[in-house]
Amino acid sequence: QIASVMNSLQRRPWSRRHIVSAWNAGEIDRMALPPCHMFFQLSVVDARLSCQLYIRSNDLFLGAPFNIAQYALLTHLIAEQAGLEPGDLVYTIGDAHIYLNHLDQVRQQLTRIPYPLPTLHILRKPASLLDYEYNDFVLRDYKYHPAIKAPVAV
Repeated sequence: QIASVMNSLQRRPWSRRHIVSAWNAGEIDRMALPPCHMFFQLSVVDARLSCQLYIRSNDLFLGAPFNIAQYALLTHLIAEQAGLEPGDLVYTIGDAHIYLNHLDQVRQQLTRIPYPLPTLHILRKPASLLDYEYNDFVLRDYKYHPAIKAPVAV
């Protein structure tokens, strides 16, 4: 699906069909856990690539921060490969929740003042989206608070 979208972005950047879906209705009953991030749609406006992600179920404390970073990076990488500027990440959640055993950690998180966002620098553009390596990225001005530990709940 990713290869198809990359091809479509080159041939028809204005298309409204740049969609990658993890949801396969015929397989849901055989899955241990159906996909939480079900699909994303890419759109190009004024040479800027935006991504709208739909997540059917999202743990706001442990899952959402990782998912936001994950799809923001993916949007940057796809934009780089397509010769576009990264645009917006639109994050849509069907069921947003905080687990009861995370309430103390959430309260602690809410007392923290957020730092300014870091800047992502992509050092190399490989031939394919799949050919990026760890050393191809630099995150500048990344400031963070100490980790807050919490058990993963399913």
